[in-house]
Amino acid sequence: MPRFLVAGIVLIAITGFSFGEALNWPTWRGPQSNGIAPKNASPPIKWSEKANIKWKVELPGKGSSSPIIWGDDIFLTTAIKTDRIAKKDEQPKRNENFEAKTVPTANFYRFEILCFDKNTGKLKWNKIANEAFPHEGHHSTHSYAAGSCVTDGKRLYVSFGSFGFYCFDLSGNLLWQRDFGMLTTRLGWGEAVTPSLFNDSLVLNLDQEINSKIVVLDCNAGKTKWEKERDEKTTWNTPLIVTHLDKTQVILNGTNRVRSYNLADGSLIWETSGMTTNAIPSPISANGMAYVMSGYRGAAAIAIPLNSTGVLDTAEKVAWQYAKGTPYVPSPIINEDMLYFTKANTGILTALDLKTGKPIFEEFRLENTSTLYASPVIANGMIYFMDRDGTTVVVKTGRKPEIIATNRLNESIDASPAISGKTLFIRGEKHLFAIEE
Repeated sequence: MPRFLVAGIVLIAITGFSFGEALNWPTWRGPQSNGIAPKNASPPIKWSEKANIKWKVELPGKGSSSPIIWGDDIFLTTAIKTDRIAKKDEQPKRNENFEAKTVPTANFYRFEILCFDKNTGKLKWNKIANEAFPHEGHHSTHSYAAGSCVTDGKRLYVSFGSFGFYCFDLSGNLLWQRDFGMLTTRLGWGEAVTPSLFNDSLVLNLDQEINSKIVVLDCNAGKTKWEKERDEKTTWNTPLIVTHLDKTQVILNGTNRVRSYNLADGSLIWETSGMTTNAIPSPISANGMAYVMSGYRGAAAIAIPLNSTGVLDTAEKVAWQYAKGTPYVPSPIINEDMLYFTKANTGILTALDLKTGKPIFEEFRLENTSTLYASPVIANGMIYFMDRDGTTVVVKTGRKPEIIATNRLNESIDASPAISGKTLFIRGEKHLFAIEE
């Protein structure tokens, strides 16, 4: 286990999961919600379309949600365009001046959950959660299936945002569902509501252009435990759940404020100044600190002690701040005493000292990369950075960056990968890959 988790001060939770199950990847950022594989994981560092591909299966529809793994099952979501056309008055209105990157639709979509056999790639089952007409378009690089599933090994929790929240058993039987209405996102760029799980609580970030809120559901029946309004516009980050001392906190990134809520009752524990517009990167935690950043039309990163309370709007009340080269879409990742992240959506890498926020290195170029959406993962001392063009650059962890390998698949990659033992699972635009030596 990485050194920064051994201290026992912070438990990055999803305590309903069995951490001894080293082959499971139950959330989009893995068993510890931080992108780090268990220490016995050893996926390949080199592959191509012709080398180290254990299996490759075609995916229906389109989605950028990440695969998750429990036992021999891989779960992911997709949105499949149907031939059913909406009436003219049902189709979304597009503002040509402000939504040039928004792709409208005239068709209904089928929202599905897919379950594959981890060892063979065979489709075990698929379930249609909903068939509906999207009230908004989406960003040209986005999809209608961007929220990833999460599981506790008993149930599968699935979010399609405006098109419903669903709970299945692991055989695909529907247990319950919830409808929170239609979300209105910035410029109609689309949704990416990925739930976070702690024991019997399911946490949803429903930030949008109006009526933003955080909602906590009971996992057993889907009933609302509590919800709180949020003074935020659209964000796309996943709640971070951490237990520090006697409180379990839910930490959310935001443009206006970064906030920590008490999971027990929704009360505000602390808040501090917000990040840039479009707060997409998810918070991360280690050594009694939360690290939050964003990088759209600016750069902002902040380290906040988890024992904080109240309003933290002065420099003396936070551990450190940094304002250079922070990510737009990808989330950061931690290894030992180093915090790694890439600039905006580029392959320009920075690493900071966790304790001081001082740069260990800045603007290291990940060769053969240009645009990164997927969040990095770490396994066996290697960091995997995935470019949208199908390139993966493997970098050795440490204070002096070293590129170990550069690999290429022949399709776009937006989803963050999953790791199980010796296998790396990558969702491409058209296929799901199992990569293994």
